[in-house]
Amino acid sequence: MVKHRALELARQSDRPGGAGVALTPLGESRLVEVKLDPAARTAQITLKGPEQVVLERNADWYPLRLARELDRAILDLRHNQLDVGLWVLKTRGRVEELLEMDQLLEKNKNDWFVREVIGYLRRTLSRLDVSSRSMFALIEPGSCFAGTLLEIALAADRSYMLDAEGGPNIALSPLNFGTYPMANGLSRIETHFCGEVPSVPRNEMLDSGRAGKLGLVTSTPDEIDWEDEVRIALEERASLSPDALTGMEASLRFAGPETMLTRVFGRLTAWQNWIFQRPNAVGDQGALKVYGTGSKAKFNWERV
Repeated sequence: MVKHRALELARQSDRPGGAGVALTPLGESRLVEVKLDPAARTAQITLKGPEQVVLERNADWYPLRLARELDRAILDLRHNQLDVGLWVLKTRGRVEELLEMDQLLEKNKNDWFVREVIGYLRRTLSRLDVSSRSMFALIEPGSCFAGTLLEIALAADRSYMLDAEGGPNIALSPLNFGTYPMANGLSRIETHFCGEVPSVPRNEMLDSGRAGKLGLVTSTPDEIDWEDEVRIALEERASLSPDALTGMEASLRFAGPETMLTRVFGRLTAWQNWIFQRPNAVGDQGALKVYGTGSKAKFNWERV
């Protein structure tokens, strides 16, 4: 009976018969580069854009390999670098090619293989959302925060975009509007604007001036202020209580409709289990115990 039902359901699939696409071992990273700074408790994660825009049914196809490498990097940092509490997100490539790749994904979204890859990207981006780490996106010359990769900047707690002549551009594609929903059921751009998304152009280059006016980025320092503003922001965030940050980050990332996932990741785990019960708050040298004494709290920097 069970076998009969399973075969009946399998016949409804639009996936062709025969072998699927083998997920071969990743080996050395080609698209995602991670640089650790243990002293500053930061990790720089750089994602590379595609070299060519084609549809290839293999494990090295750019969107699939990118999702797998980013997934691996996230898990490695979460489990093996517990005291690295701030991830600095960067990209490198051409905005035009990212938009072309998104057009390819959109055009072929009903193809079984492309559909599975889009699902892999969605799950990987969601893993970024539920990581108890601070995330800042730095948009510099040579960046390619466009379409699918713009989701990285929208997932970040803050995004800094250099305001300079000939500076970087960002761009939105149709995939930014519902293809990669968050735990709250909204797209990242909907969550970014608390459900009231302004009229924003799609498949169009946006410089720092337009991106800032539209509210797509947090800050647009010029060349004079860039280095100091970014440095101070990174140092400030890395100095705060990891437990308190976990709660504040979850509140920021899971605004909007409440779902079972947001209850688990944004409320129960982040707030009740970590902030008010751990030594960083209530220990002998925790923030609540030394408050008002003039003494400085001493934190355990490990994230969970």
